[in-house]
Amino acid sequence: MTKTEQTVRNLVKPTVEQLGYKLYDVEYVKEGKDYFLRIYIDAEKGIDLDDCEKVSNALDPILDEADPISTAYSLEVSSCGLERHLREKEHYEEAIGKKVEVKLFKALEGEKQFTGILKSTSENTILLELENNKEVEIYLEEIAAAKILFDWEELENE
Repeated sequence: MTKTEQTVRNLVKPTVEQLGYKLYDVEYVKEGKDYFLRIYIDAEKGIDLDDCEKVSNALDPILDEADPISTAYSLEVSSCGLERHLREKEHYEEAIGKKVEVKLFKALEGEKQFTGILKSTSENTILLELENNKEVEIYLEEIAAAKILFDWEELENE
C-alpha cells in the first residue's frame, strides 16, 4: 500500500465504519492520463449501488476538505466483489480455505502463476495447495497480484 493509499485509508475508515460498512481496500491508480481513487467496501449483506452512493456522498466532502491528493482524480466507491483482490495480510487471512489465483513478479519453480487452495498465511508467506496435492510456499513480497476465484459452476448447479 502506498503512502497516499494509507493516508486516505486512515482518513475514510471511521466514516465508512460509522455508516455500517467495512473498508476493504483503498487503491490510487493512474489509468491512461486519468487518476482514480477507488474505495472498496464490504458488508455481510453484500454491497449494492445504493451503498456505494451513500458512502461516496459521505466521503466526498471529507476528501475535499482534507485534500490528501494534490492531483485531480475521480472517486469511485465499489464492492470488493466475489473475486476480490488480495493485497493486505488481512485479506489473505480471510481467504484461507478458498481457491485463489496468484501471479508472481518472477518465476518460482518455473511458474509465474499458481492456482490452488489457500491453506495458511504467516508473517511473510502464504501456503497454497495445488490441484496435484503439491504445496507451494510463496513470499508475500513476490506476489504481483492475487485474487479469490469464485466457483461459478457451483453456483449454476444450485
